[in-house]
Amino acid sequence: ATALNVVLLVALVGIWGRNYRAFGSKHALGLALFGVLLLAENVLAFYYYVLDPQVANLLNSAAPVAGRAMMSVQILELAALCFLTWVTWD
Repeated sequence: ATALNVVLLVALVGIWGRNYRAFGSKHALGLALFGVLLLAENVLAFYYYVLDPQVANLLNSAAPVAGRAMMSVQILELAALCFLTWVTWD
């Protein structure tokens, strides 16, 4: 879910950045900045979930409830980003 969030956010930031350059709207700038910050959060989460073996092992073995809770948050975020992408693309 985190990897898909990164893909969707890259697309959204591109669209919102292009809209800001075209229109100069503070709304588009706010969306682009929001997207960049959310993208940074998801890249960091992906690093810790997948690439950092110490954290990945901890979430899988020592604290499985925490790992499932964090996964649930990422899945909810994915659903929200799917809807936001659909609305933005329309």
